[in-house]
Amino acid sequence: MKTLKEFLVDARQGHWATGHFNASELDHMRAIVEACKEVGSPAIIGASEGERKHLGLLETVALRDVFRNEFNIPVFLNADHTKSVDAAKQAIDAGFDSVHIDLSAKSFEENTVGTKEIVVYGRAKDSEINIEGELGYLRGESKIQHEKIAVSAQDYTKPEEAARFVEQTGVDRLAIAVGNIHGISLDEPDLDIERIRAIRAIVPEHVALVLHAASGIPDDQIRQAIDAGIANIHINTDLRVAFVSELKKSLAEHLDEAAMYKLDASAIEAMRTVIKSKLDLFGAIGRI
Repeated sequence: MKTLKEFLVDARQGHWATGHFNASELDHMRAIVEACKEVGSPAIIGASEGERKHLGLLETVALRDVFRNEFNIPVFLNADHTKSVDAAKQAIDAGFDSVHIDLSAKSFEENTVGTKEIVVYGRAKDSEINIEGELGYLRGESKIQHEKIAVSAQDYTKPEEAARFVEQTGVDRLAIAVGNIHGISLDEPDLDIERIRAIRAIVPEHVALVLHAASGIPDDQIRQAIDAGIANIHINTDLRVAFVSELKKSLAEHLDEAAMYKLDASAIEAMRTVIKSKLDLFGAIGRI
């Protein structure tokens, strides 16, 4: 079975993108794997520090193993937006396939040193582990935001710094800031496609470019971003909104129902629908 790195190479060379979907419950993880199995796509499940705390580190890894065996497709687990070296090491020790060490709020030097430490630590534990660093500043939160989020060009990843960061850290993936924001705001994001092209041109071919915070970005911009060199796209808020919206309807329509697995069945199906739609948009269908 292909490694995560091999899928990312395929995506970059074939001008499609792997989908990365966050989960905070067992049912969410199952929905992701079921949707990926149905359309023939590798499943990349993300769990942020908060989501990992809720699920449990070891429990999340165990569930990944169960789903791999049950569905017989590639299932990869990423420790998403890990904000400290210690937390990243915990995820590596627990058996995650991938770690996103996000020190982007720190200085370039601190970010480089901490990210490099995780690359060295991870590869000493597992030669196949995939490490993602982040450069640039992503505003917002993974929710519907009822105001416009001002994005400054100063937040964007600079191509020359991206090249230096990758060279000095040895990361496998690089998350970049090019006008994307966490969550869904009142105004549509406006991706700097030419900046993606510039970063892709200067960063070594073996390093995959990652677009975080893709919820709420118009489809045409997603397609352009993939064409410009994005190989991995993160979706979280779209899933949360689909799940919660459908759950609210279910609760309102079934006031006497007390079986939780019945009440959230339609919410899980709503997640699956979003996942399959995004995988279609990314060109990720039939890739396994």
